[in-house]
Amino acid sequence: MPIVSASVSLTRYRIVEDVPNSIWPEIVTLLKRFSFKEIEQTSDERSYGWVSLENFLDAGFRTAPPEKGEYLAFALRLDTRRVSPAVIKKHTLLAMEEAEKQAKEEGRKYLSRERKKEIKEQVRIKLMARAMPIPAVFDVVWNTSTRVVYLASTNNKVRELFNNHFTDTFELHLEPMTPYFQALNALGEDAQPAIDAVESTSFM
Repeated sequence: MPIVSASVSLTRYRIVEDVPNSIWPEIVTLLKRFSFKEIEQTSDERSYGWVSLENFLDAGFRTAPPEKGEYLAFALRLDTRRVSPAVIKKHTLLAMEEAEKQAKEEGRKYLSRERKKEIKEQVRIKLMARAMPIPAVFDVVWNTSTRVVYLASTNNKVRELFNNHFTDTFELHLEPMTPYFQALNALGEDAQPAIDAVESTSFM
């Protein structure tokens, strides 16, 4: 989701630890090391990694640098292949029938469990290779002064993927700036039992 738009859903994070100054000259190198890799010529189900904010086809940050004043701006690209379970089931049944016919011609009465598993996997890989990956892009903005990071998504699976990939890339940990963590930071860990005991209130 473009972060520069009339409306956008955001998740805010703070970086837990101090950010070492040695990381700033290495930002582009780190982004390239953990950049997005194309899967169009493979049968992989998904691929993800960093790309340019301005052009999600640019995983080398050639068209625009991520540095924007005191901000770093880039994007998380996630490509996913999807094949309908019904399509996989149909082609698996057809492949099984063909294999059973061949087995009878060779004097065998049935297919082994291992052979059935092998056929099912072969069908899945074949169909995956024929399906085009569907790209999704989630913008990221990192305020280097405040250590606050914005992700243009509130989807739980995307947030988990982003969180883990950010830590793998920069060796920094993120904490969501939810009311729970805001209260914990303001009141200290001693207040955690009291915060955990707070119950939601309905104003309806």
